[in-house]
Amino acid sequence: MRVDKYLWCLRYYKTRSIATRACKKGAIKVNGDTVKPSRDVFPGDSITLRKEQINYSLEVINVPESRLGAKLVDLYRKDTTPKEAFQNKELLQFAKDHYRKKGVGRPTKKDRRDLEDFTEGEEE
Repeated sequence: MRVDKYLWCLRYYKTRSIATRACKKGAIKVNGDTVKPSRDVFPGDSITLRKEQINYSLEVINVPESRLGAKLVDLYRKDTTPKEAFQNKELLQFAKDHYRKKGVGRPTKKDRRDLEDFTEGEEE
């Protein structure tokens, strides 16, 4: 089975075209080598993929016939992703929240005028 179809079947990507695009960008490696979407996957291969700033690593146990339900995914792959990868994603989320709260956006015209009044008052 092709690597893009395999990752789509195991629900790592929502569509096959997104999985194909990830292969073309070099986000997917099989046995340490960057691969094209048409590369075949066999039991025993190890796949590393980068998605949403997490490096997932998995081993191919078996190749499914078609797309699977979420509960059956573990029958066809062994997830060897370290837990630190998921913790790093949480830390990145906290760092992003620190700089700007969600929904705050650009300052309004009134906010800019207030800032100008505040900075002009200091210079005098």
